Amino acid sequence: MKAVQYREVGAAPEVVTVPDPEPGPGQVLLQVTAAGVCHSDIAVMSLPAEAIGFPLPLTLGHEGAGTVAALGSGVVGVTVGDAVAVYGPWGCGVCIKCAEGKENYCLRAKELKIFPPGLGAPGAMAQYMIVDDARHLVPLGGLDPVANVPLTDAGLTPYHAIKHSLPKLVPGSTAVVIGSGGLGHVAIQLLRKMTAARVIALDVSEDKLNLARQVGAHEAVLSDDQAPQRIRALTDGRGAEVVLDFVGAPPTTSIAGAAAAIEADITVVGLGGGAVSVGFGTLPYETAVTSPYWGTRAELIEVLEIARAGGVEVHTETYTIDEAPLAYERLHQGKVNGRAVILPNS
Repeated sequence: MKAVQYREVGAAPEVVTVPDPEPGPGQVLLQVTAAGVCHSDIAVMSLPAEAIGFPLPLTLGHEGAGTVAALGSGVVGVTVGDAVAVYGPWGCGVCIKCAEGKENYCLRAKELKIFPPGLGAPGAMAQYMIVDDARHLVPLGGLDPVANVPLTDAGLTPYHAIKHSLPKLVPGSTAVVIGSGGLGHVAIQLLRKMTAARVIALDVSEDKLNLARQVGAHEAVLSDDQAPQRIRALTDGRGAEVVLDFVGAPPTTSIAGAAAAIEADITVVGLGGGAVSVGFGTLPYETAVTSPYWGTRAELIEVLEIARAGGVEVHTETYTIDEAPLAYERLHQGKVNGRAVILPNS
């Protein structure tokens, strides 16, 4: 089968031919319909050799959807032919966090060398993939896999962050979304669907600011050193009760801190290497800063329900598996407006 792999440290992803996988006991073989392209992949491919905690080559793709093609012995809960999405942050299934449904915070994943698909385990950017357990599959329930595969990360991650801050997203409040691309444009829609907050979107690209306006942002502001002052002007000097930073670079984390209101939530999602300084006098009183990771399986089910009800629509551009390196190149250059999706079997 064809697969898109990161094969050597510092090299560009390649389309290669590898043996078709076969499911072992408890595993599920998925014929992949769609796989999302994400900045997290670029972050992994930018790591120095000593920071990579898994062997190469690695088949990429941590956003996956497809059809169940075969079952290993002992598998229950899914049937050959089922259309499913893959829940990516795999855990041990038995530690206290997994028992709470929070496999994204599994306490033993590192010890047991359990990796997410595409981020250590073979991922979805191939014609077939192995899913380690049927519990990591969520029925699509009639949703288009190509249009909705990004929701497994680009929907789940902002949903988890927004849900955490719901008590502060009351009528009259303001939410700032920094970065209006893949995750940000989904976050804007979720904020509009789930809350009564005013949404201010930031980006350095006018195309992405236009996308932010199209999907429901009340205001779209250039992300530069004047952005905090513009946000305060739009909020009568208060600042934003919730700031979601989907870039996470030093300039944007600086904006996040400067734009926050008293008792605000700042959530840094992006992997840009920035940080928000915390200490008395460095932020408005009682501002909380968090850095979450993905979301729970139950939250993925909830996100797909929102999509099923028409509450969120991912803007996608599609590529064949042979065009996957081009998709990564365009993403790295900031030319993907929304989310890129690979169609491995098209």
